[in-house]
Amino acid sequence: MTPILRNFLLSASLAAPACIVQAAEFIVRDIRVEGLQRISAGTVFSYLPVQTGQRVRQEDFPDLIRTLFRTGFFTDVSLQRDGDVLVVNVVERPAIAEVKVTGNKDISTEDLEKSLKTVGLAEGRTFDRALLDKVEQELNRQYYARGKYAVKVDSQVRPLERNRVAITIDISEGIAARIKQINIVGAKAFDEDDLLDLFQSSTSNWTSLLSKDDQYSKQKLGGDLETLRSYYLDRGYLRFNIDSTQVTITPDKKDIYITINIAEGDRYTVKDVRLAGESPVPLDQLKPLVKLQPGQTFSRATLNESTKAITDRLGDDGYAFANVSAVPQIDDAGKTVSLALNVDAGRRVYVRRINFKGNIKTQDEVLRREMRQTEGSWFATRDVNRSKERLERLAFVQEVTVETPAVPGTPDQVDLNYSVTERPAGSLSFGIGYGQDAGVLLSASVSQQNFLGTGNALSFTFNNSQINTIYSFSYTNPYFTPDGVSAGIRASYRETDASEANLASYLTNEFETMATFGFPLNETDTVNLAIGISGIKLKTNGDNTPQGIYDYIDEHGERHVGPRFELSWARDTRNKAVFADRGSYNRLSIESMLGGDDSWYKLGYRHSTYLPLTDSLTLLGHFDFGYGEGFGNTDTLPFYENFYAGGLRTVRGYKTNTLGPRWDDPNPDLRDPKGGALRTAGGVEVLFPAPFFKDNKNLRFSTFFDIGNVYAEVNDFDAGELRYSAGLSMQWITPLGPLVMSVAQPLNKKDGDKTEPFQFTFGVPF
Repeated sequence: MTPILRNFLLSASLAAPACIVQAAEFIVRDIRVEGLQRISAGTVFSYLPVQTGQRVRQEDFPDLIRTLFRTGFFTDVSLQRDGDVLVVNVVERPAIAEVKVTGNKDISTEDLEKSLKTVGLAEGRTFDRALLDKVEQELNRQYYARGKYAVKVDSQVRPLERNRVAITIDISEGIAARIKQINIVGAKAFDEDDLLDLFQSSTSNWTSLLSKDDQYSKQKLGGDLETLRSYYLDRGYLRFNIDSTQVTITPDKKDIYITINIAEGDRYTVKDVRLAGESPVPLDQLKPLVKLQPGQTFSRATLNESTKAITDRLGDDGYAFANVSAVPQIDDAGKTVSLALNVDAGRRVYVRRINFKGNIKTQDEVLRREMRQTEGSWFATRDVNRSKERLERLAFVQEVTVETPAVPGTPDQVDLNYSVTERPAGSLSFGIGYGQDAGVLLSASVSQQNFLGTGNALSFTFNNSQINTIYSFSYTNPYFTPDGVSAGIRASYRETDASEANLASYLTNEFETMATFGFPLNETDTVNLAIGISGIKLKTNGDNTPQGIYDYIDEHGERHVGPRFELSWARDTRNKAVFADRGSYNRLSIESMLGGDDSWYKLGYRHSTYLPLTDSLTLLGHFDFGYGEGFGNTDTLPFYENFYAGGLRTVRGYKTNTLGPRWDDPNPDLRDPKGGALRTAGGVEVLFPAPFFKDNKNLRFSTFFDIGNVYAEVNDFDAGELRYSAGLSMQWITPLGPLVMSVAQPLNKKDGDKTEPFQFTFGVPF
């Protein structure tokens, strides 16, 4: 080999590795994307982690491909080198042109479309078959939860031009599987039927068509099992256990059998209860709050009430995050349990800020003046809760929730965040309604319970019915002074046809103009005063008017005008102004008209108490007393100011205003109800939510017992003349207006009484 050839071969061998490196690595001078149809090249460039001018190696290609795959836009991606140009070849996933759902009844199409859009299965999105498979699985799960185990979900994907697809999800819901039988195995202390009555799940019965309680749901059964557990633990069965639960479905997927195996254990009594830990409130003051006492049967519910009472008491002193934990020591031999309640007060905190949200129309100041918890002071549970109650009792507030988040970085401060849901505070409305006692009702009103967001109330109303034609105006500022003294005015004019109210045939024209004031004495007590002038004009109706009314007009005249005043005291501890379920209301009042020879006064007392029986049942007791008397030149109450009884507001089941004395007239046809100077009425009711409705904020039922009557004078009172009735009532604040109805059975009807088993009143605003 010549020297020249040897040197050439040596140079070639040294240059070979350099050529290989150059082939595997290059500087990108340009990037070209091929295969795009809908997606822009800029979108690819934004995801591709390579830019022109960068050096790229062959071994980087797999990572680059994976990056583009993760976008979900493509079904295939490959990279090539064309000189110094990086070529990206893609195959796009098809776009969704249409998503159509058919066959669904239990789940609304709107809800389904929202859910599909949330997961990315919507028009304009990129189609992913794996995502559609997950949607099918989720739909099956949702229908299984509704007891429809025979459901079939069939999805079809139809290709369209320009790389698009149309998706059709066809659902065959099938018939919901019904609970055929529920067995509780091991129940000895309590009757099995009584335990099953606690469940929301049930076998088919006549109410199942509406309540759907015979449809199996895993979540509902889980709640029933927890209810069963609580029932036993609240009655001393500390060792109670649910050993197993078997849910069996028949092959045709129509019937479900549920078997619950339980071990009751023995009943335990409380041996000892002691408080432990360090508390800023002396333990001797906390011990009376413990309702579970030695010798009593153990109850988890009573224990929870005790721990809550202690934490609330500590919260009143600023310890917002106090914790009370119960540590039981169980003596299985003696069937007793000793309880140690460990008190951990935590750090005392004060309120930094009080914030409101949700009040779109209402000014913050209107809400802030209802606060009993103040900024910069120690946190107090009672003041926080009382503030919430005061907000909920505003006419323009529907619901209030409160949160107490800790201030970040500050261990001894919290904020109070009140979330307010407002009611429509104002309206311009025209309406038509119907009342069984008033007939057709026409109305027009301009009202604003929250005028310009100030909390002031302004209204003008016109009502026209078979009984009355009324024009009224009122304005009230509930905080005329900063400490809560209210002031307002009211004026009204009324024309009345008494015969349409089941009374004697006569007409009245009345007016009044009053200035009103309210003086709060404390958190619950208010004194109200109204002073002004009022007047009435009496008109007879020929031969249809009883002789007694003619005699009264002959003696006293047909016009009566004079000063009028009203004074009342009210104590209101109800938790809500509408549909209250705890607390009480008391009102004592006196009203009088002075001047002329028919001066009079009327005394009144109203009382109602709401006592919670369970989470859903409330006992209501109510009483109404009224007494009136004339003075000056007469010692009797004018007949047009008499009290009346019968109807929805007093004794249901008896026709409105028909109880009590009647006019003494030679003509038997004119012996209409007259009313009297003394009225006493009352009753008890058990209030409960509508059994087949989820939202019961505006709907409530009750079973009731009413008692009452009207007497001409106090000396005429006779308990034997009281009338009784019992029945079922419904109160519903519908979007179309308030609806009140009752079905009542008079229990001691006497000769001459007019009964009306079904009574209702309904208003429909436009």
